[in-house]
Amino acid sequence: MSTSASTERQRSVGLSSVPAWLWIGAGVLLLLLVQGRALLNDSDMFWQIRTGQWIMANAAMPHADVYSFTRQGAPWMSSSWLAQVLFAQAYAAGDWGGVVALTALALSATFALLTFLLMRQMSAVQASLVALLAAALTAQHMLARPHTLALPVMVGWTAGLLAASGRGKAPSWWLLLLMVLWANLHGGFIFGLALIAPMLLDAVSNAKPPERRGLALQWIMFGCAALIAACVTPYGWGSLLAARNIMQLGPLLLLISEWAPPDFSRFDLLEAVILCGIGAALWRGVTLPLPRLLLVLGFLHLMLGHVRNIEIFALLTPLAVAAPLAKQFGWHAASSSEPPMRGWSVAALAAFVAVVGIGGAMVAIRYQPPAEAMPAAAVETLKSHRAARVFNDYSFGGYLIWAGLPPFIDGRAELYGESFVAAAFNAQSLRRPDQLLSLLDTYRIDSTLLVASSPVARLMDHLGGWRKIHGDAVAVVHVRENAGSGVAIRPAPGN
Repeated sequence: MSTSASTERQRSVGLSSVPAWLWIGAGVLLLLLVQGRALLNDSDMFWQIRTGQWIMANAAMPHADVYSFTRQGAPWMSSSWLAQVLFAQAYAAGDWGGVVALTALALSATFALLTFLLMRQMSAVQASLVALLAAALTAQHMLARPHTLALPVMVGWTAGLLAASGRGKAPSWWLLLLMVLWANLHGGFIFGLALIAPMLLDAVSNAKPPERRGLALQWIMFGCAALIAACVTPYGWGSLLAARNIMQLGPLLLLISEWAPPDFSRFDLLEAVILCGIGAALWRGVTLPLPRLLLVLGFLHLMLGHVRNIEIFALLTPLAVAAPLAKQFGWHAASSSEPPMRGWSVAALAAFVAVVGIGGAMVAIRYQPPAEAMPAAAVETLKSHRAARVFNDYSFGGYLIWAGLPPFIDGRAELYGESFVAAAFNAQSLRRPDQLLSLLDTYRIDSTLLVASSPVARLMDHLGGWRKIHGDAVAVVHVRENAGSGVAIRPAPGN
């Protein structure tokens, strides 16, 4: 064999020995770096980063609101403090490019880990296709926010519980470290605690009858330990209370886009996946153990209730069904005829791809949030007029905090409470025009910052005592005139 042919064969062998999960992780990372601006398309990231900066500057945790003028001083805990600090540090290191890089790394790690775990039950091609489909389903919620940093932790935690329950064993106590990390990254750790109960049932069903009682006791002990681990945060038990406050908003959550149910009025990928899943199950006679079936139905229920839970359905359903389906259809774990790469080689290659990809993207691409998320010109107008009490659209609250202006309302719905948020949404949607006038009066509003295309912005053009001083494609600004407003001014409650 010639030297050139031998070299070419070595290159081929080297590439083929790269594990599929690394290809998936690298591909997701590079794609997200190229499309990185989409990761910044969310107004909540502004106050998330500001909170991280506040924590670092004060070397303390916030226990009360320091941003708004409507709830200033009210009790508030930042349950995602660790993610906020990480985002703040990423921004300090690389501006918006740093934020994009951190988000892309977390997402690429999530889908690389998912592929790696699925390859234990199916071929590399099957695992890769499932991971790519999961990525496509979660694409709409891939944003620079704390939940993104918690996704690989969620996948690892769930996989650990599933692996133990599938063997009819108790989970490893090392998993508690993941719970500690999750509880400091994002309030979604409550979901991780809730998973323990169905996993206990699955484990007991897979164990031998004489072992079931003792196994159930071990799982209960693990659940208690996980609850304690979830309280290893700067807020202690308060972390559980903070997560509870979100759920207490009840039906009001439906007014917030990410908490609304999926829209099936138009055919999309999510509906296609659900229909194909049902069709495949009926066609091939798919069967699942009852605990796993209940778990999948639970994921489906969560997803149908809130669009933000699509990633739970997309990432965790494959993990829940992989082992039973592999057993039913005779799938085998991924293997290669070529010798696999050594562990250090994989780590070095992954680090090389990450460094080169992120470095190249930072040089070639200028990352900036889209104009729809940051009404910069409008806010500068407000500052020039020394606005102090701005009635803002819900989506602009985060940017007002970023710009140093106290908002009327922002994305921290749990801080403002059900009645306040409902009143704000009723006013901004003109469901209750009288409520708009009442809020302008009660909270001594001196200016408004509203989405340019909103009905309430057009109403303000004709409302007596108000004058439009700025308008562009993103936002409009109105200020109260000194006289003739027709709205009595009285002190705002609690201010």
